[in-house]
Formats: sequence, structure tokens, C-alpha cells
Amino acid sequence: MTTKVQDFAAQLFEAESTKIGMEPLTSMDPSLTTREAYYIQLENINRKVERGEKIVGKKIGLTSEAMQNLLGVGEPDYGHLLDSMVVENGGAISINQVLQPKVEGEIAFILKEELRGPNVTAIDVLKATDYIVPALEIVDSRVKDWKIKLADTVADNASSGFYVLGGKPTKMEDVDLELIGMILNKNGELVNTGVGAAALGNPATCVAWLANKLSEFDIPLRAGEVILSGALSAAEVAHAGDSFTARFAQIGEVSVTFK
Repeated sequence: MTTKVQDFAAQLFEAESTKIGMEPLTSMDPSLTTREAYYIQLENINRKVERGEKIVGKKIGLTSEAMQNLLGVGEPDYGHLLDSMVVENGGAISINQVLQPKVEGEIAFILKEELRGPNVTAIDVLKATDYIVPALEIVDSRVKDWKIKLADTVADNASSGFYVLGGKPTKMEDVDLELIGMILNKNGELVNTGVGAAALGNPATCVAWLANKLSEFDIPLRAGEVILSGALSAAEVAHAGDSFTARFAQIGEVSVTFK
């Protein structure tokens, strides 16, 4: 591991601990590569695991063409989910736990079989999935004002914060992933709509991409893990007092409040 990886990991870890945003890593080192950024992410995940937190899944980001164009990239990114990120459905998050949160509605896959790339297909994902449920992801950034490039968000665990699972467990054969519609309400008012096809055409395609990408680091998707498959619409900014509810056709709803 390089000194650069260790130094940047330490800075991100401190920013998360103190809730004080930092300058973009790519501003401090324009030569920072995406691969180095993934090693920075892994350094901090390993540090958290060593202090007792557990990896419970993965999240996929940048699944929409609009977000990829915004950051000038041609593929998604990913981060790790830890047990410390879980919020109960209908629960509350203190605004002091985050820096600059935004909320996204997603479809979560719960796996019953391991997926190990390369060469994982969307069909493999469907076979390996136990069920899906609706989810809210609370994304956050340790970089000031969300002034991020791809390497910044990758290093920052794909701008992860918290996540909420809700709804009812639904088997794959009972839904058409591409056609699952979603509405996102903020404080009782409609702010966004989305559909499964917004995530790389099919959320299962996103999970297959993840399994194949992780093979570069010899990391599998394990049975029992939660996989957040990517936002179905734009992220909405959250402030203290805001409440969010995402309602999905066929699979139910999920909600969270900020206090």
C-alpha cells in the first residue's frame, strides 16, 4: 500500500469523524487514479472492520447516464455497506450524523447465493437473489460542497452514508424489474419519480456489473448480503425536520426522517 493511499484514507476518516468537509482529493493530487481510490476506500473499510463494524453488503452508484455524464465516466462505481449504516424503516437520522445528506430511492437485492465475477450475467443475479425490497439510500460526501470527481467519490466509499430497507420481501418471479415504478415524497409532496429501467436498463444488470468489478479485487458478493442497485431518480437534499417516503409498485414503501 502506498503512502498516498494511507494519507488520503486518514484524511477521509478524519473528515467523517469530525463532520468537517475536506478539499477534493483530486484537487490535492490530479494524478489520483480510480484504482488507487478503490484502495483508499478499502483501507478505511478495513479500519472500520477492525474496530468491530461488519460488512453487510454493497452499494452501486452512478448507474444513470446523467450522473455518469456529470462526472465524465462510462461506468458505475461501488461502495461497502456496514452494519453501522442501517436505519430502521420509519426511523430517524440525526442531522449531526451527516455532513450534507441527500436521499435516493432504490431497489435492494438480498442474495441467497454467492456471486463471484468475472462473467456474471443479469440472469445469474436473478437466480442468486432471494428477494428484493424497496430502499432509501442516504448518500453523503466528506468532500466540501459535493465538488467531486469519480476518484473522490470512490475513495469516499461511493459517498455512502446510511440506508433504510422497507416494504415487503418480493420474489424475482413476481415482478418485472425494469417496470417497477417509484415515487419519492419529501414532507408529503412529490419530488421525484423513477422506474427500474433507470438503473442501467435493469437493476439486475447493475448487480452483475458489481460482481464483475469486484472480481478485480478478489471480492465476492456473499449470500445474505444487501445490494443497493442504484438510484431510480435524482437525489434530494435533506435537512433537519425533513421526512422522505418512497413508494414502489408491487414491493411496498420505505421511509425515513431527519431530526
